[in-house]
Amino acid sequence: MRDKELRLALVCYGGISLAIYMHGITKEIWRLARASKAVRDGKHCPDGSEHVYCRMFDEIANSGQINLRAMVDIVAGASAGGINGIFLAQAIATGQSLEPLTDMWLEVADIEALLSPDRAPGSKMTKFWALPIAWMMARREAGIEEDVDPATRDEVRGKLEKFVRSQWFEPPFGGEQFLHLLFNALDAMAETSGERLLPPGQPLDLFVTLTDFGGHPERLRLNSPPEVVETEHRLVCSFTDRGLGPVTQIAHPAELTFAARGTSSFPGAFPPFTIAELDRVTEEREIDWPSRDAFLERILPRQYAANALDTVALIDGSVLANAPFKPAIDALRQRPARRQVDRRFVFIDPVPDMRFGINRKTGETPGFFQTIIGALSELPRQQPIRDNLEAIDERSRRIERMLGIIDKIREEVEAQVVSLFGYTLFLDYPTPKRLSAWRRRAQISAANKAGYSHTAYGRLKVDGMIDRLTDLLLLIADQSGPADRRRVRRAVTKVVQERGYDDFATSHPSGVSPAALEFLRAHDLSFRIRRLRLLLRRITELDSEYVSAELTPMRDAAYEALADYLELERAQHYADLRKQVRAMKDDAGDVLDAIAQRMDLQALDMLVDARLAEGMSKLSRETRRPVLLSYLGFSFFDLATLPLLQGEGLGEYDPIRVDRISPDDATAIRSGGAQATLKGIQFNTFGAFFSRSYRENDYLWGRLHGADRLVDIVLSTLTASTRLPPGRVLEIKRAAFRAILDEEEPRLTQISSLIEQLRGEIG
Repeated sequence: MRDKELRLALVCYGGISLAIYMHGITKEIWRLARASKAVRDGKHCPDGSEHVYCRMFDEIANSGQINLRAMVDIVAGASAGGINGIFLAQAIATGQSLEPLTDMWLEVADIEALLSPDRAPGSKMTKFWALPIAWMMARREAGIEEDVDPATRDEVRGKLEKFVRSQWFEPPFGGEQFLHLLFNALDAMAETSGERLLPPGQPLDLFVTLTDFGGHPERLRLNSPPEVVETEHRLVCSFTDRGLGPVTQIAHPAELTFAARGTSSFPGAFPPFTIAELDRVTEEREIDWPSRDAFLERILPRQYAANALDTVALIDGSVLANAPFKPAIDALRQRPARRQVDRRFVFIDPVPDMRFGINRKTGETPGFFQTIIGALSELPRQQPIRDNLEAIDERSRRIERMLGIIDKIREEVEAQVVSLFGYTLFLDYPTPKRLSAWRRRAQISAANKAGYSHTAYGRLKVDGMIDRLTDLLLLIADQSGPADRRRVRRAVTKVVQERGYDDFATSHPSGVSPAALEFLRAHDLSFRIRRLRLLLRRITELDSEYVSAELTPMRDAAYEALADYLELERAQHYADLRKQVRAMKDDAGDVLDAIAQRMDLQALDMLVDARLAEGMSKLSRETRRPVLLSYLGFSFFDLATLPLLQGEGLGEYDPIRVDRISPDDATAIRSGGAQATLKGIQFNTFGAFFSRSYRENDYLWGRLHGADRLVDIVLSTLTASTRLPPGRVLEIKRAAFRAILDEEEPRLTQISSLIEQLRGEIG
């Protein structure tokens, strides 16, 4: 059977009280990942929806001959989505359970628990004149009078009255209270245990957006004036477990709580988040936080350097970046690959059809306050993600265009290789020595046949190497920002130019100077990675023509070799060079030499040649021919396609597909979107904070919608010839729905009528 990985990069939107709905979805994603790992490890699957997912993976293996593993290795979130992303990432990295969070969401995500004591009304007579406002709001919210039982109606009215009568013009919710709730949630998770849900060496990256209310200066270079300063308010709080060994947590609990409290500081509801607030809570809880200064320096470098951390005020991350696709896309650069990958970006949008306007009627011109509030608060967070999707689509189009070009020129490239070596090449078994010599001879031939265009290719390649080395040095030094990037890139470029590493004049016999050849042999990691990715793609194409089992040793050898090269792209491989990199000024020569020595690419090339030669020796002559032609012809392919890739190796060498999870998309049980299913959309998406039954409703629908869409996403990895019949897909979904209802019915005591109704709708 073929091995395949469904890798999910998860992007979680904001949604205020719809955080409870998103908890249901992320919990189902966590269960899918657990089921996939259990099947891969040959372990028993527990009952519930996990058991249904395990049977689905077994069915895929039996019918499609694919060992499919589903995993989440990138998580990005804002506001309510940021909180859920943090908890999910912690569960994936540590093997801890998300189960304790469910009871906490249902019990404490409530107006009475969140309301700050010094903001609550002092007595029943406090602002008694505000009661008509509460009653008016309750009547205007659809569902309170018609869709809930009288007990729930009274609960919502009572809490709404308390909320409206709280102190005005001050945030009603307590920041320190919320911090304690977040710490309690992480503590509850820590009391559970399990195994990390990603394969060894597969990193998990987490990104949470924040908004720096005061902003920090960023220098921009222009023609005239040469430099200007603008204020940047967007922040991204990033974490990674690097995929190294057994992981106890993705970050210190105080750092995860920093990100969760900061990203969810909804303007007007919570006070802005400050570091002093977190320091008071960690001191009160007697939490030791040894990495505090290093963390704050990394996240807030400008303020840290200026000794101005006490001035930082952070507000909701969704104000300026409600859909944080960009950091998730950037994280694709350092992904290992040991088998075929189906990369998906999955974004959770709890209310895709949300229309703002503060209850403005259709066709009505917005008024004074509607315009101001909409411009300042509502419109920025509801900007469509078209730009993000277009960036992903453009990346995928470039890859598909490149693969199309390779397919068109394959016959000509193979003819060039045959004319260079003759047909006797394929009668010889490749040894490591032969493979190395053949490869170098093919590279020289490709350069000579390219003529003057090889000079442009070489310069483009070197420019890409400068970018890669710059990125690597910034990661090693744990630095970011445009100023740092410009400084480091200048230092690397200076070394390249002074040492003649960019000399690709046609006057040289092989089209490259000895100095430039030395630079390529010591640092051109991307070329080696591109060569193996293309080889693996060719092996996958050959699966349909030859017996897959025969290609397995070759595929395994290529993936092992690729993993070794990809490991050298990761910053932790050079962790002991951090001080040297951070001390680097305008000359990067010593640092580049140290990195070259650490990589030792020529020694690794010999090891890779040995692996590939062994893999090829196990192929029949008929199968070995196309594999060898693809490998030796790579220099010809690369000359034609590198300009299309704009000098970069695109990480995972496959187009990205995008999937959405929302109430509009999960229609196997009930259509009608959020309006037909969710209670949290009431009161401008604060609704679930007013009633436990509302929270139970939204949490249950989150799990059901999550299961509905996850089955679709997993089964979409199959080809047309191996897909399950539509009737079987619906059977799998119904089994998952029933399992979820059976599992949750004892816990969700306030929506028994809904559960009974759903059983009838599911059938």
